[in-house]
Amino acid sequence: MNYQPRLRTQYKSEIVPALMEEFHYKSVMQVPRLLKISLNQGIGAALADKKLIDYGVEEMSAITGQKAVPTISRHDVSNFKLRRGNPIGVHVTLRGDKMYEFLERLVCVALPRVRDFRGINDKGFDGRGNYSFGITEQIIFPEIDIEKVNHINGMNITFVTSANTDQEALALLKHFGLPFKNQKK
Repeated sequence: MNYQPRLRTQYKSEIVPALMEEFHYKSVMQVPRLLKISLNQGIGAALADKKLIDYGVEEMSAITGQKAVPTISRHDVSNFKLRRGNPIGVHVTLRGDKMYEFLERLVCVALPRVRDFRGINDKGFDGRGNYSFGITEQIIFPEIDIEKVNHINGMNITFVTSANTDQEALALLKHFGLPFKNQKK
């Protein structure tokens, strides 16, 4: 049995031909693709309570289906009482099938659970085809049990694509189903 996520098969069968027609690519290899999804959660209160890092690793691992890793500080910052080597956050990088499965859960389940959701902002592009946006609460994911949450944390989600321009990356992410705001310019 050869399992492939729904979005991977949709990319090959529907998204690639649509983008080739839209941007007039000469080869299938020129069509931008999603390389990885990176999730980052900063836990500033972890300086006082070291258990928050363990909770963050547990929650992020449940959300993504992949083991999360603590983020270690590289510098001393006296104003924040931060020492080099202290854990200050959690991060995960998803590739392959887990990336497509997480993207489908994000679009179909998690984002519709956000209160007063009107779409994600399209201003998070970096000029090189990568897109980042933030989520204010981790409890929008169904894998998180609300009764067991100790501290509400947000997270940053970054989509790294092989697109050369922001317009190509925006078209790719729209075809994947990310609900961008309809803004008038």
